[in-house]
Amino acid sequence: MEHLREQQLLKEKLSHIDKNPKYQKLIAEKKSFIVKGVIFFLIYYFLLPISVGYFPGIMKRQVIGSINLAYLFALSQFFMAWILAYLYVQKANKVFDPLAEEIIKEVKGGR
Repeated sequence: MEHLREQQLLKEKLSHIDKNPKYQKLIAEKKSFIVKGVIFFLIYYFLLPISVGYFPGIMKRQVIGSINLAYLFALSQFFMAWILAYLYVQKANKVFDPLAEEIIKEVKGGR
């Protein structure tokens, strides 16, 4: 019976979490980072086929042996994905996680 009471109290606390200013800040920070990251990556991703289509002469230019600029650009997209993942982890460690921990403490502590 005590377990059911604890679950009910937790549900009540969680039902109001979306009104918490810290929660709203967390969601706004995450949304801002993710939207900017997705926009940047999509532009970067589609720049390759656009460049190959509109500037084939430049993209065919050989840079290292038989490797041309288009291949290097395609390879750079892997590095860009890793860099974006790294930046997300850094932002999560510095901003998202501390805010989430504060919210959890408030919900558990009843503040």
